[in-house]
Amino acid sequence: MKYMFLILLLVGLSCKEDKNTAKRVETTASQSSYNLEVYDYEDLKPLLNSEDDKVHVINFWATWCAPCIRELPYFESLTEDFSKDELEVLLVSLDFPRQYKTKLIPYIEKHKLKSRIVALNDTDQNTWIPGIDKEWSGAIPATIIYKGDKRKFYEGSFTREELLTEIKQFLN
Repeated sequence: MKYMFLILLLVGLSCKEDKNTAKRVETTASQSSYNLEVYDYEDLKPLLNSEDDKVHVINFWATWCAPCIRELPYFESLTEDFSKDELEVLLVSLDFPRQYKTKLIPYIEKHKLKSRIVALNDTDQNTWIPGIDKEWSGAIPATIIYKGDKRKFYEGSFTREELLTEIKQFLN
């Protein structure tokens, strides 16, 4: 009987969580009020394909990526340069889940990032990397800019001027 209880306990712990009840996980760092939205690829997809009249700028980055950190202020400045009706910025962190509380959330708070930030926690890179763009090697930084049916993918970092030039192509 004792072994049957142990087996049932182990089976229960190994069962996967129902996708319908776990669409988004909110993680709060200790001594922090920042709620980080964490998604798997399936739940991130709708954020990559919004159907509205805005220009969407989605940047894949991580706190351990020096080129990502260097260009991050350019993405942040977009929220000041354009209205929320014109443009929306989404920063998708590829930081390691074990570092959300120790690196990612403290970085967000220290630098007072205002853009929407979500974390992608999905180990099936063979699905989500080509799902985002067939030509993407998986290297970061990487950026998607789209509006309606017009969509471009960029692998590599931007200067502020380069980023503004690309965005202006989508505004009209």
